[in-house]
Amino acid sequence: MLEVENLSKVYKSKKAVDGVNLYLDSGESIGLLGPNGAGKSTTISMMSTLIRPSDGDVRFKGKSILKQPDLVRPILGVVPQEIALYEELTAYENMKFFGRVYGLSGKKLDNKVEEVLELVGLKERKKEKIKGYSGGMKRRINIAVALMHQPELLIMDEPTVGIDPQSRNYILEMVRQLNQEKGMTVLYTSHYMEEVERLCDRIYIMDHGKVIASGTKDELKSILSGEETVLVEVQHKTNALANQIASLPSIQKVTEVEKGFKVIAPKGENIFTDVFRATEEAGVKLMGLHVQTPTLEDVFLHLTGRKLRD
Repeated sequence: MLEVENLSKVYKSKKAVDGVNLYLDSGESIGLLGPNGAGKSTTISMMSTLIRPSDGDVRFKGKSILKQPDLVRPILGVVPQEIALYEELTAYENMKFFGRVYGLSGKKLDNKVEEVLELVGLKERKKEKIKGYSGGMKRRINIAVALMHQPELLIMDEPTVGIDPQSRNYILEMVRQLNQEKGMTVLYTSHYMEEVERLCDRIYIMDHGKVIASGTKDELKSILSGEETVLVEVQHKTNALANQIASLPSIQKVTEVEKGFKVIAPKGENIFTDVFRATEEAGVKLMGLHVQTPTLEDVFLHLTGRKLRD
């Protein structure tokens, strides 16, 4: 449906996007995963014809949308990271306004407003001004606006940033419904690993403007098929202990987690004795060692050597 080929964007001396290649098949839900500053938003801005690339091409059903942007715009819905609503207007007024922008009118417009408000769960609050909405409600109306013309392709740029867990779960379930029940193609960008893992058929991981890995969840996790992840649970964490564990020859990666440290080491290496000795020398009480199944976050750490949300 949509193919990105060697896409790059340079701002002065900074290369924000560097030779990105990806594709979306009709009806797929694709995750674009990466930390803040990875180049995700710039990539989707080029894909949605909002900015022109410095190099590369984007093709919709085989035709370049750089030369013919109107090929993709009528079937495209974009949910920006920033709230793009008129705060002095009510939700209903915002929906009517953007519906007219999409070319809807009359009874068709009225019916669509009611249908989409029902979908996002805000039909009873439609007469209230946006400025009085909570963050989660604003996010839902932000999504509703992009759905007014029933797009074939929905691009969502971190739509759950800064909202409460209940609203977040509602949005995730709504995206799943749009994709699986209505057949809408979705490109979902996030730096929340669990969201992408929950929603997406295939995943592209970006860092420093490049796609550094891609595949299904299982294909990405297989990158660590020769490694194992161990949770080192301690009574209290210290930098000295982290450095001591990281210096062990069998340890590939160490990252701090809530209960201690997560380490990645080659399978077959007996790291327990070395880790036990390191905690003893650091004067830290070891509470437990647990071998865990590799996660997408472990894959990211393996590839980049840093936490996803850094």
